[in-house]
Amino acid sequence: MIDYLFSFLFLKPVAITPKRIKTASNTPVASPLRISQSNSNVNSPNLSKTEEEKRLAERVENNRILAKMKLETKTTRGLVVDVGISWYKAFEKEFSKDYFQKLANFIADEREKGVTIYPPPHHVFTFTRMCELNEVKVVILGQDPYHGPNQAHGLCFSVRKNVPPPPSLQNMYKELQADIPGFVIPNHGTLSGWARQGVLLLNACLTVERNKANSHKGKGWEKFTDAIIQYLNDRSANIVFLLWGRDAQNKGARIDKNRHHVLTAAHPSPFSAYNGFMGCKHFSKTNAFLKASGLAEINWANLPSEDEMPFD
Repeated sequence: MIDYLFSFLFLKPVAITPKRIKTASNTPVASPLRISQSNSNVNSPNLSKTEEEKRLAERVENNRILAKMKLETKTTRGLVVDVGISWYKAFEKEFSKDYFQKLANFIADEREKGVTIYPPPHHVFTFTRMCELNEVKVVILGQDPYHGPNQAHGLCFSVRKNVPPPPSLQNMYKELQADIPGFVIPNHGTLSGWARQGVLLLNACLTVERNKANSHKGKGWEKFTDAIIQYLNDRSANIVFLLWGRDAQNKGARIDKNRHHVLTAAHPSPFSAYNGFMGCKHFSKTNAFLKASGLAEINWANLPSEDEMPFD
């Protein structure tokens, strides 16, 4: 096994076949590998020797990461699975910390007891597969995943296709309609169109027990998502953070406002939306900040219903 891993990582690039995963309709789909196959051809005649060496080194490093992730899936008892490569590289050490191992054991033990936990394992880190870490332009912070059947899929406020938009998302759509000229409220609640443009839809907790809101609060997820926010705060600039509600604002208290743009408002929940969320114009303000920073604006209307999550 050691000899195999050694040759796998260092001696020659290996062609990796995506695994096949059964969907709810029993249709197999390929899991997304975060390695661009078009960039892995180190023998292209159009590449200089330096470029070939660089791409070979990148290929070897990506193979190392993929092998490490396979081992990590075992050590975390199935919690760390299908994480985007750029994200895994940045938070590789975080997955090995004691608090994360305790979190992984807690979730695995609960599942072994027959407790239903959302989202399903392959959806916990969906946000890392929708956008490369260095392409994040906007961060929307949520609390924990929806706790109803077939809702949560790893993007805060978003739901899977064919699931009606929950009340908070309905209020977000209403605000968008009032704020963004020409925005038409879609008949679905899948926000992957935003995620693919660089909008990080991040919950403070990434899992929840069925029908029990905040059931995984204090189990360790907050430390992990704090690490994500700190990473973005320290290594990026001109990110727009949308902090809706007291919990999100407390979590984002350490964001450097000299490096980033921070917009705060009430939570879009029906219980608070009319206490400061409706009329906040955060979506147009976000685009104004991005434009002033020389970055592409978000097309908030780009929400195709057919845009599938990996493993849907």
